[in-house]
Parts: sequence; structure tokens; C-alpha cells
Amino acid sequence: MRLITREKDYYHSLVRLAIPVALQGLITFLVNFADNLMVNSLGDAAVSGVYMGNQIHTLIQMFTSGIGGAILILSAQYWGKKDTERIRCLVAIGLRISLIVGLAFTFICLAAPEPIIRFFTSDPEVVAAGAEYLRIVCLSYAFFCVTQALISAMRSVEITRIGMWVSLVSLFANILLNYVLIFGKLGFPALGIAGAAIATVLSRIIETGIILFYVMGHDRRLCFRFGSLFLKDSDLTMDFFKYGLPLVAGEIVWSVNMMFNSKILGGYGAAVITAASVINTLNLLAFITISGLASAVGIITGKTVGAGKTDLMKEYAYTTQILFLGVGLFSGLLVSLISGPFIGLYGGISAEAAQQSLLFSRVLSVTIIGTGYQMPCLFGLVKSGGDIHFVFRNDTIFVFLVVLPSAALAAYLGAPAWVTFACLKCDQILKCFVAVVKINRFNWMKNLTREG
Repeated sequence: MRLITREKDYYHSLVRLAIPVALQGLITFLVNFADNLMVNSLGDAAVSGVYMGNQIHTLIQMFTSGIGGAILILSAQYWGKKDTERIRCLVAIGLRISLIVGLAFTFICLAAPEPIIRFFTSDPEVVAAGAEYLRIVCLSYAFFCVTQALISAMRSVEITRIGMWVSLVSLFANILLNYVLIFGKLGFPALGIAGAAIATVLSRIIETGIILFYVMGHDRRLCFRFGSLFLKDSDLTMDFFKYGLPLVAGEIVWSVNMMFNSKILGGYGAAVITAASVINTLNLLAFITISGLASAVGIITGKTVGAGKTDLMKEYAYTTQILFLGVGLFSGLLVSLISGPFIGLYGGISAEAAQQSLLFSRVLSVTIIGTGYQMPCLFGLVKSGGDIHFVFRNDTIFVFLVVLPSAALAAYLGAPAWVTFACLKCDQILKCFVAVVKINRFNWMKNLTREG
């Protein structure tokens, strides 16, 4: 068995699947980046308000990521057996759950926007700005949930380009609408932070319209149509919850981690909150390529395990580990080189926020190396290979026993903000040691499909 596989199909599939997913991530990043740059002109309170207002969206992303992960992992294994009927049923189940989640969060945020923002920070200006933004942007949640579920469905059958095109249209729509509504162009009033929220809602509606038009009118691989929404299968529903709940729970754990990240750093004041917003945007930029490649590995893994090719999967696992160690090292170097110019793009932030951003970027340049290795290996191999519960347990242990306690203690003791930030990111390195042991035991390959 080779450490570096000679199967050309592995590399071909990795590139073919990863590039559209990575480009979709890059486009999504540019949408958020454009929001940040345009809102940046409104001052620190507006930047911090949008950042805090988007914490709920981060929580929803975790839900949709868990639901989409269940669709992707189960469907990819059925795709290895070419069982499209069961895939359609799994997609219908996931889509219905996603819609319920989006509507539930919309009603909650409409009812209590200010208490939600006040949970993260007590700064009155940030609370007012964040509540104004959240009250409007929550109308986009249901559309976002539907879009993400359908993109996951397409990825499971190796159609990744549609997600890229959806995000590309959303990028141009969002930038144009931001320009018009934030600054009052083309005869519209200048709405400031409310304009940014309205632009996001309209962009999400456009996204949903495009993906629905493609999936239900033009796709010939999955052939999911409007009537498919009502497909039911008690066994598949049980499987979806059995394997999907740990994914959703794992994403909830991670969203709780992110929310408490904001709460802990929020105690340092507006400058540190702004720095966290800037560096988390940089982190997303570095994460895009890693995430795209990890998604591609997950599709390849699910398809290979579903087809019963365990020896070939072991060879792929060795290759993946070596490849992504290199990706992690390159990502760390890239963050180190571009952090200064990147922070310089935020000319409207205070000198203190810029200084804190630079310190945070130095931490990130180290921790992203671990992300580059462990995230593709634990998600792309272990989770997609069928051992979903292990990844959930691993994340839960690190978040609640390592990351949050160490960061809270550092903040309580008055440590500099960058030290607390390092505690919040330390699991990215520590998980690498877990990943090495788990992957090379090869007890994570589990066929989750049903026969017949």
C-alpha cells in the first residue's frame, strides 16, 4: 500500500470538486468582505454592530452545516451505489428541517433583537447598531437555509459548480445593493447599517431563486422536482436523525464556541471586537481553500466507502494526510505575509483596533497550520467515512474542557487580548495529534447505506 496514491482519479476528482467549492467560499468571503469595507466607513460602532448582529447568522450556519453535512455524507455513500431514489428522499428530509430552522430563528430575532445583541456586549452604541441590523437581516434566514441544503444535495452527486455560480451572482447583487442602500445612490436614501441588512436579505432571495430554478428545472443527475419535497421513508428518516443529530450537535457546539468567543473578547471593548472582526475575516480567507479541498475529500471518501473499496480508501487516507500538512504550512506562511496589507485595507478603524488586529494575525498564522491538517482529515476522512460520533465527541471535549475555560481564565486574570485569542484558537493545533492517531487506526470506515 502506497503513502502517495498513483490513482489519477483521486487527484482529478480532488481538483474538479474542490475548485468550484473553494471559489464559492472565496465569493462568499468577498460578499462579507465588501460588507465590512462599506460598513467600515460608518465607524467602529457600526463594524462591531454588524459583527455582533451576524453572530446569530453564524449559529444558523452551524445548523445548516450540520443538516447539509448529513445530506452530503449519507447521500455521497448512496451515490457510490448510484441509488438516486434514496438520495432524493434524504434531500427532502433535510430541506424540510432546514426551512423549519430558518423560520424559527427569524421569529426569535424579530421578537428580541436588542436582548440578543446585549448578550454579547454591553456597549450601548454597539447594541443599538447590532439590533438595527439584526431586526432586518433575520428575514434572510429561511432563504439561506433552503439554499445551503440544496447546494449540499448537488455536491453529494458531484455537482459543485452551481454553488459557485449562485454565490457569484449574490456577490454582484450584494455589492451593488450595498453601494446603493448604505450610501444613498441612484435616488435611494442613505440607510447606513440598515441598508447593509436590506442588501443581504435581497441577495439571499436571489440566491434561493437561482438554486431552485436549477435543481427543480434543469438538473438531470439527481432529478429532484417539486413533488420530491414530500417524499417520506421511515428508515431513511431514522438514519438522517441517527447520523445527522451528531453533526448538528457538533455544529451547535462549535457555534456556542464562536458565540462565547465573541462574548469573551467583547469584554475587552470595541477596539478588540473590531480587531476580532477583521482577523476572523482574514481567517475565513485562509480557510476557504482548506474547506474546499476538505469538502472534495469528503465526497471522494463517502463515494469510496459506499462502494466498499476499503483498501483504496486507506491509500487515499495516507495521501490526504501528507497533502494537507503541506496545505497547512502554506496557509500559515500566506497569513503571515498578507496580514499587514490586509489590515491596512480597514483604514476607518482606530489605531488601537489596527494594533490588536496585527497581534491577532500573528496568532492566526500559527493556528491555521493545524487547521490545514486536522480539519480536512477529521471532516474529509473520519466524519465522511462514517464515524460521525467521534468527531462530535472530540469537538465537545476541546470546546468545553480546553478552549473556553482557558480563554475565560486568561480574560479573568487580565491577560492581553492576543493571549485570550490564542487560547480560543489552541484546539486547532491540539486536534492534529488526535487526528494522526485516529486516522491511522482505520476504524472510521463505516458504510452507512441500506441494502435493497
